[in-house]
Amino acid sequence: MAGMLQMRRSRGAFSGFLLILLGLWGALIPFIGPYFNFAYTPDKAWTYNTGRLWLELLPGAAVFLGGVLLMAARGRHTALFGALLAAAAGAWFVLGQSLSPLWNNHVALGGSPASSTQYMRIMEQLGFFTALGVVIVFVAGAALGRIASVASGLRPVDEADEVPETTDRAERVPAGRTAPGDTVPVERVPAGASPLPARTRMEPVATRTDAEPAKRGWLDRRSRTEETRPAQDTTGTVGSGTIQ
Repeated sequence: MAGMLQMRRSRGAFSGFLLILLGLWGALIPFIGPYFNFAYTPDKAWTYNTGRLWLELLPGAAVFLGGVLLMAARGRHTALFGALLAAAAGAWFVLGQSLSPLWNNHVALGGSPASSTQYMRIMEQLGFFTALGVVIVFVAGAALGRIASVASGLRPVDEADEVPETTDRAERVPAGRTAPGDTVPVERVPAGASPLPARTRMEPVATRTDAEPAKRGWLDRRSRTEETRPAQDTTGTVGSGTIQ
């Protein structure tokens, strides 16, 4: 059973590495973003509050842990758990800030974009929550697909494991050639049966074409004998005289 759940580490190594980077970004960007004017309020580096704990630190740590499990897992169950954990944390990055007013007295946790320009506020919203969560879900979903495609309990059949044939294969005649007509093929029998009788071996069969040369030779000898036989004397004698 354990062998059926094994898989190669390369199945989730690359996805796990990406998830580790994304998890670190999601967990650390609210604390280091103010150094390069990319922050949510309060826009001070290394400032901790409850909103950052629930909306950024915890989901970032979950994504990081899911990536580590994907990289280190040798079993399908561990890898599947890591991918599902990362996907759930990515979904929370997208939905957490929108749902937080439901339990926070109608006030969104996590603050608001701190930049003064509209373009930078959009980039902060995407980089802190929305786009980050979408990318995490995509990478985790790709890892899930690769892990689920591993065949369970199946292995290729080796040549040594092939079932031996029980009967001999029929002789093949090359293209453009035909089997000789004056031979009788040997009968095929299953492997392990008693040897064939001698009369079933392949032997030449006499045909009319083999007998005709002998017949013609006999006729030729007879005609030559008649040609060489001396002619009979057609003249006769009566008494002592000769008939002319």
